[in-house]
Amino acid sequence: MKKIRKGDMVVVITGKDKGRRGAVIEVLADDRVRVEGVNMVKKHQRPNPQAGLQGGIIEREAPLHVSNVQLFNPATQKGDRVGFKTLDGGRKVRVFKSNAEMVDTK
Repeated sequence: MKKIRKGDMVVVITGKDKGRRGAVIEVLADDRVRVEGVNMVKKHQRPNPQAGLQGGIIEREAPLHVSNVQLFNPATQKGDRVGFKTLDGGRKVRVFKSNAEMVDTK
């Protein structure tokens, strides 16, 4: 089970975008995440008529290492570390380290 998943709100804790918040777009296999509106880079893209892609310079999110982001805790309005806890039924859930509240409410 991963500590950060797709759709989670995260806070960037280091780098040029320190302090910015955004939702996780995707989690890559090499412990990297792409966050919405964070770590924007310009990419020169060639046109591809078969795929319907127009050429030019596009802006997109570059991946960040998972160690450079923290899960956003709405109770404290800050980034927080994440741990795991097993419930009585045997289900494993993510919890915030600061106040032991569950991240997953499903």
